[in-house]
Amino acid sequence: MSLLDSVRRPRDLRALSRKQLVQLAEEIRRFLITKVSRTGGHLGPNLGVVELTIAIHKVFDSPSDPIIFDTGHQSYVHKILTGRADRFDTLRQQGGISGYPEPDESEHDWVRNSHASSALSWAEGLAKGFRLRGEDRTVVAVVGDGALTGGMAWEALNNIADAEDLRLVIIVNDNGRSYTPTVGGLANHLAGLRTDHRYEKTLSIIKRTVTRVPVFGRPVYDLMHGFKTGVKDVLAPQTMFSDIGIKYTGPIDGHDITALTNHLEQARQFGGPVIVHCVTRKGRGFQAAEEHEEDRFHAVGKINEFTGEPLSATVQATWTDAFAEAIVQLGQRRPDLVAITAAMLNPTGLGRFAAAFPDRIFDVGIAEQHAVVSAAGMARTGLHPVVALYATFLNRAFDQVLMDAALHKAGITLVLDRAGVTGTDGPSHNGMWDMTLLGIVPGLQLAAPRDQSRLVAALDRAVEVDDAVTVVRYSKERLPDEMPEIAHVGEGLNRVDVLSRPEGAKVLIVGYGQFVGAALDLAERLDDQGVAAAVVDPLWALPISPDLVALVSGYDLVVTMEDNLVDGGIGQRLAAQLAIADAPVKVRNFGIPKAFLTHGSRDEVLERIGLTAAATAMAVLGDLLAVEAREGVVEDAQS
Repeated sequence: MSLLDSVRRPRDLRALSRKQLVQLAEEIRRFLITKVSRTGGHLGPNLGVVELTIAIHKVFDSPSDPIIFDTGHQSYVHKILTGRADRFDTLRQQGGISGYPEPDESEHDWVRNSHASSALSWAEGLAKGFRLRGEDRTVVAVVGDGALTGGMAWEALNNIADAEDLRLVIIVNDNGRSYTPTVGGLANHLAGLRTDHRYEKTLSIIKRTVTRVPVFGRPVYDLMHGFKTGVKDVLAPQTMFSDIGIKYTGPIDGHDITALTNHLEQARQFGGPVIVHCVTRKGRGFQAAEEHEEDRFHAVGKINEFTGEPLSATVQATWTDAFAEAIVQLGQRRPDLVAITAAMLNPTGLGRFAAAFPDRIFDVGIAEQHAVVSAAGMARTGLHPVVALYATFLNRAFDQVLMDAALHKAGITLVLDRAGVTGTDGPSHNGMWDMTLLGIVPGLQLAAPRDQSRLVAALDRAVEVDDAVTVVRYSKERLPDEMPEIAHVGEGLNRVDVLSRPEGAKVLIVGYGQFVGAALDLAERLDDQGVAAAVVDPLWALPISPDLVALVSGYDLVVTMEDNLVDGGIGQRLAAQLAIADAPVKVRNFGIPKAFLTHGSRDEVLERIGLTAAATAMAVLGDLLAVEAREGVVEDAQS
């Protein structure tokens, strides 16, 4: 039996020798490569924290001592050591285990932590609560993959430093990267600590010299080693953390289990906040990952477990690919165009722009709030910033969009990738909130293009707007085929494309973005049942086009389909405008319900919530039958 098979809970680690722990680490690494290559997931970050997670669970008593991961995609090894290894074939699959900590899975998971930079606040709150309740517990926060570049982490550190008796161990998992190499002053400081060898070199010289002295040599060295902190402060100053009042130890080799357990045990016994700085290598133990400079296999689909090559037979162009091409073309035409990303240069498609215009790209780290306000500042100087984020992460910067950008009529463009249902990363990563939130921002203009041509057109217009916030949102899915219009009404911001208009149609389907294709599918299904339906697409979903309101008024039933919350979504805003116009038309809105959607493939999630052409067709036919029944009752009463 392998060592991995014998470890069912963290306390099993305490019976293993150092040699066995090293062997276990290699077994876990091989296990991760095999399993994640079949399901997809965050492989690189977890290969880098194998020894670190083993040491944490050997020293601390989970779940009594909470272990919080920031971000939670580093928790795969934690899941393995807490009894979930036999479920890894279901990782990120519908009905299987999550790719992030999940309290519903295990008592060892305290927080569903999947947006970066929040773990220290969670940890501080837990530690304060335990202290007030008189409970002898230590809270552990594992902070890595660039999470310390987020401002919220520093708000937490400011408060942690003011609580000297808080039993809290902060483990900085320093691999120098988030998705890509970590940027900023903090990253540079940590890099200096990692690479400054003067401290260890000096201690080595002292040890060799002093220990040669007969009788007293070893005791003298041990005494001098007690001055370690002082020597370190002179040779490689640790002022970043010590100056704010938090005990610091490190940097430590994050792949040396003995060193890790020793330092963590000392930190556990300290009785107050301690920062343990561990240097790890993302992707360690998988050559393909270690040599993948772009992101060290941060997140992968299904791959060959030996070569790292993708297993998909063909690679289809995605919305991100289309944006990457379009933004470079815009940059060539407009020297005032700059781009900003929050630690996601390549995932958002800005890698090519960075290569073409290295002086006009800014990676601000995991700091979406700063990204938006910095963009507003650059806009005031006459530039036009394009801020590319995942739709789910825009939530973190809503106040800045409202009060710093929109209030000041800053001409910035937000490009929201992964909008709508994303699926496998679970509830925190679905980009389902943005249109509801942004709909209340005065003056904001939002486009949801249906295909590549409309994406290019939306970007072209967005960067021309210099007195309002513009937004372009799109899915993570493959690019759909072109969907040409047969006519249109209105122009510019108010333009509405007509994609289908059969004779005698009394039903109008309004599709937004990725769901325009679903709207056309719905129209075909209704036609099969003898119901003629027209399909339109308002490229600019916000503000609501008055030409769309006028067009809608000529139908008996209006159906809206959007990859966003139904509540407060574009469909409901259209219905409100129709009510104001006193238009006698029934409106049926289809979108995402107000719920946290558990993980599964995108198609599985859409099927689960009834947001498919088949399900909506049944609902629309039911509405039509209800209308006919009511009309029949009225006619009978009148006769």
